[in-house]
Amino acid sequence: MARALYEWLWQHEFWLPPGITWEDMQESEDVHYPQPRDLLLSFPFALTLVVLRCAFERAIALPLSTKLGVRDKERPKAQPNPVLETFYSMCCKNPGEGQLISLSKQCDLPVRKVERWFRRRRNMDRPSLSKKFCETCWRFTFYIISFFTGLAVLYDKPWLWDHRECWTGYPQQPLQPSLFWYYMLELSFYWSLVFTLPFDVKRKDFKEQIVHHAATIFLISFSYCANYIRIGTLVMVIHDASDCFLEPTKIFNYMKWKKTCDSLFMIFSAVFLISRLVIYPYTVLYNTYYYSMEIFQPFFGYYFVNTLLIILQLLHVFWSCLIIHMVYKFILQGTMEKDMRSDTEESDKEEERDKIREKEKNGITFSSNVTSNGYMQRNSSEPPDSRAHLANGHVKER
Repeated sequence: MARALYEWLWQHEFWLPPGITWEDMQESEDVHYPQPRDLLLSFPFALTLVVLRCAFERAIALPLSTKLGVRDKERPKAQPNPVLETFYSMCCKNPGEGQLISLSKQCDLPVRKVERWFRRRRNMDRPSLSKKFCETCWRFTFYIISFFTGLAVLYDKPWLWDHRECWTGYPQQPLQPSLFWYYMLELSFYWSLVFTLPFDVKRKDFKEQIVHHAATIFLISFSYCANYIRIGTLVMVIHDASDCFLEPTKIFNYMKWKKTCDSLFMIFSAVFLISRLVIYPYTVLYNTYYYSMEIFQPFFGYYFVNTLLIILQLLHVFWSCLIIHMVYKFILQGTMEKDMRSDTEESDKEEERDKIREKEKNGITFSSNVTSNGYMQRNSSEPPDSRAHLANGHVKER
């Protein structure tokens, strides 16, 4: 059964253009082609990147965040409560009004305190600013290394300047060592992102991120097996270009360098929109859809790789809409809107009111109290009120 499945999966009709078989892809001492077994190396490399990331965040990023003034906001902790904790873990993190009332009866607590407990508990689960800073520093470091590695690998390759060269001699295009290691670097990084997905900062586009990682891994893996190496390298360089500006934008945002953050975001927006909505469709989509037909007729691999590339383009359009909306707000208001993907921390207004009341009791501040008849009664330590109340509840200066 397993052998039959293996033979069906690796039929040359799926992976190679018409007229080409696996016998035509035999290696020699001087000529090497991509082998599917090579992809297994990405798993130990990905685990190595995870270890490097942990060491980088602890030894470099975290101390750097302290020196740059990135401070975590002090959050009030939710008091231990087994009933509420069980409900929070097993049922719902944001209960409705009816559930709050039911829980208040079980715990013999006011509804307001139960609501406050859930608010504080949700805030405890949200990532700290230093965690976001460390994660962003790691991504920025990788994207910089990856982007310049891609440029160093491709600057002397003919298909970087003439896109038709992507298909010259396809699929019998020998694999160069530099291209192999560049592919392994990118594939290992995205596998490492999958491994750390449960622990990374979760944003509002979390589902889109999962689709993006899955499509990227499938695209890199399939392009390697089908020897779409040349077109794959173009895709990776184009994607890394804008990411090199996104991550430092986040870093300066965490540092509260507002003007620098806004300037970098505008640069990132321009690079993203041009690279993903102009360069990518022409250099990659048009290239794979039309130029490849000058060399071979459509086959399964042709349709499959184009489907994955279109999925990436749809995600580009989704993120471009978010970016354009933020740029539009910036132009109108003169200030950058908060990242709509971010998970904002909830404020506890009731807690703030409690603090004010506590200060009043200690004689630190004085505020007016509303009496049952609707009039304003001042604290005894205040001077006599110089205003008179009218029948309709308004006040008039004497």
